[in-house]
Amino acid sequence: MSASTFWFLAVGGTAALTHMGVFALLQHQMWPELANALGFGVAFVVSFAGHRRLSFQDAGTSLLTSLRRFAVTALAGFACNELAFTVLLRVFAWPALLALSVALVLAAGQTFVLGRFWAFRR
Repeated sequence: MSASTFWFLAVGGTAALTHMGVFALLQHQMWPELANALGFGVAFVVSFAGHRRLSFQDAGTSLLTSLRRFAVTALAGFACNELAFTVLLRVFAWPALLALSVALVLAAGQTFVLGRFWAFRR
């Protein structure tokens, strides 16, 4: 396993746990979809900082360029996440944390590909 892959998994796992933790704290106080969005917002900061400094430390783009590109990448991942989460939660009546876990995994692959080959292009 390459160092980039290791750090991607470590940072992604940390961001996913952050996302799920925020969601777990908020899900009973608001619509689950809104709690998911707030979890994403907090996890975005963790994810960008970790990926820029660890996963893609040899990025050939400026910090601002990477941030803009990563924001687009992350928002695309969140759109995938929110759609999967909502379908699993509302259509299939899955428990909220299980639906969020599956949605996060689905979005992770998309985020890696866009992050590696565009946001933090080498």
